Amino acid sequence: MAKGSPAMLKQLSPRKRSKDAPQDPETNFAADASSLYRLLAWLSPAYPIGAFTYSSGLEWAVEAGDVRCRHSLCEWLTGLLSNGPGFCDGVIFAQSYRACERGNEIALLEINELATALAPSRERYLETTAQGRAFVDVTLAAWPCPALECLDKLQAIAYPVAVSVAAAGHAIPLEPAISGYLQALTANWISAGIRLVPLGQTDGQRAAAALEPVVASTIVRALAATLDELGGAVFRADIATMRHEAQYTRLFRS
Repeated sequence: MAKGSPAMLKQLSPRKRSKDAPQDPETNFAADASSLYRLLAWLSPAYPIGAFTYSSGLEWAVEAGDVRCRHSLCEWLTGLLSNGPGFCDGVIFAQSYRACERGNEIALLEINELATALAPSRERYLETTAQGRAFVDVTLAAWPCPALECLDKLQAIAYPVAVSVAAAGHAIPLEPAISGYLQALTANWISAGIRLVPLGQTDGQRAAAALEPVVASTIVRALAATLDELGGAVFRADIATMRHEAQYTRLFRS
């Protein structure tokens, strides 16, 4: 992909701690605590991006009988994580983070365009772009950085791109950032399942525990993957997002 201009590279690239600089444990702890604080705030259910209003087609899956209990919910979400939007979002997250880290605005914008183009339905497109725009607006107001200003000029911003750019722009390491993103995504799906199946809160936490290794393996694969490896094989889940739009009654936007 094409390289950005030197001025833009300087503007986008986050400042890092020098390996040769003296290491002050208290300073390092304060920096790590600050990064963790921001990451937890951004990925909290309380962050005002409307994540709770989306189910990624799970609402239709429940109505159709594909998801009926905790076990079938875990099977459905395993597919989404391993072979669907979970893996795809992870790859987009890692690649856009690295483009931002290099200060390559052209590559970053191309990745965002690819992410929005790959949405398999109108509702999935709405889900990622509405959250992406909301995330950029709120984060620029509370935790501004030049990297996010680069995205602010876009009409459509994919949610994983928005979060990854905020993380890179604030020098939050990629591994914890992508881990937090995919855990939050999974937790939101489980929360939707608790309300739709319905499940009890304890069963919801059992589902979260059961999906922990799936999330971990998805993170490893996403970090190692290239953009050429993007793709999914959860056709019924994609159909669910298309049919959800025409459901007679709906609690969720997707």
